[in-house]
Amino acid sequence: QYQEEGELPHLLKRVEKYPRACVRWMWGTRALLLVYDPDYMKMVLGRSDPKAHVTYRCLKPWIGTGLLLLEGQTWFQHRRMLTPAFHYDILKPYVGIMADSVRVMLDKWEELVSQDSHLEIFGHVSLMTLDTIMKCAFSQQGSVQTDRNSQSYIQAIKDVSHLIISRLRNAFHQNDLIYRLTPEGHWNHRACQLAHQHTDAVIKERKARLQKEGELEKVRSRRHLDFLDILLFARMENGSSLSDEDLRAEVDTFMFEGHDTTASGISWILYALASHPEHQQRCREEIQSLLADGASITWQDYWSGLPFPSPGDLPNPGIKPGSPALRAEALPSDPPGKLLSLLCPTGILVSLSIYGLHHNPKVWPNPEVFDPTRFAPGSTRHSHAFLPFSGGSRNCIGKQFAMNELKVAVALTLLRFELSPDSSRVPVPMPVIVLRSKNGIYLQLRKLSDPG
Repeated sequence: QYQEEGELPHLLKRVEKYPRACVRWMWGTRALLLVYDPDYMKMVLGRSDPKAHVTYRCLKPWIGTGLLLLEGQTWFQHRRMLTPAFHYDILKPYVGIMADSVRVMLDKWEELVSQDSHLEIFGHVSLMTLDTIMKCAFSQQGSVQTDRNSQSYIQAIKDVSHLIISRLRNAFHQNDLIYRLTPEGHWNHRACQLAHQHTDAVIKERKARLQKEGELEKVRSRRHLDFLDILLFARMENGSSLSDEDLRAEVDTFMFEGHDTTASGISWILYALASHPEHQQRCREEIQSLLADGASITWQDYWSGLPFPSPGDLPNPGIKPGSPALRAEALPSDPPGKLLSLLCPTGILVSLSIYGLHHNPKVWPNPEVFDPTRFAPGSTRHSHAFLPFSGGSRNCIGKQFAMNELKVAVALTLLRFELSPDSSRVPVPMPVIVLRSKNGIYLQLRKLSDPG
């Protein structure tokens, strides 16, 4: 059925028929309970059940045992250690950095659309979000948007994301030894190596800079450290520093989650706006009233009223491909992704389908209709009806970072271009680790006249 209908259309049929949950058989006797009801979501996310080994172990060769895969007291220690990296005072200067990265992307778009107004945007947005996370969280200097090594890293992430989902669907590939001997296993190993080479280089470069005379004292004197410096200076409760393995696991986790999920959200939001010109124009007018031509954008602009999109605005649960929008920590509970898998005390595997929740007609009437007014001031909904950043104690640690980047990217894009869908290439949503499109996300761009 999945092969004939596609996974998401099949899921939506199940959601309509069984409005709270359904059973999904994977292979052999392996089954899971797929949940997409807000009451069930609230109950499960309020618990502390362990994550399902059968699902998450496939991620370990890639991202190691970082914040996503850790459990219990060790997870709590790492979460507490990393939370200061997302303090408001840390995030303030990031708005300007984000804007600079977006402008580099938009300048490239101007050159490209002068030759062909149709453009595949997901790849460009991915480079931009990688550029942003590298500068903000990892003290990277220079732009990665023209760096071939960065493009190789993004391709490796794309490959390993597909391979992990493919492995989970194959009963024979659950055995590690057998999987390593298969062509897919070799491909996965090589993709993980390429990803690790990228993160290792980032760590090595930062360590080398810290060894320069005066640099270490300069960084230590800061009131707030960035993400990578927190890891390098970290001391666990027993007084030991993070091992090289633990350090790379956190860097691998946040390098991926800090760019790929936001790239998915931004790309689908731009597609949503392109498909609904009335909402696009309204957003543009609101942005123009605040930022004028967008020559500069600051933290004050952000908090003084940059109106869109708030967590529930775009994509809202009504847009079919886009409602899985943003996240940066618990990857498979990420709306750009698919599921959060937990093992309940009875041994039953439970997966929370964020996509199913956001398209559940019992929760959201007419879920396929694009209607931002669902989130108008004064509207009411269940506390767990919309979970773009998951919920509970393991909700998204990078929520505010993601929202800042999303607002900046969308605002500056709408000030520069008018967006239209490419009717000859309609995106086909494809859930891997994040929500992608089988055939890319193509838009038609028209450069707007400069003000005055």
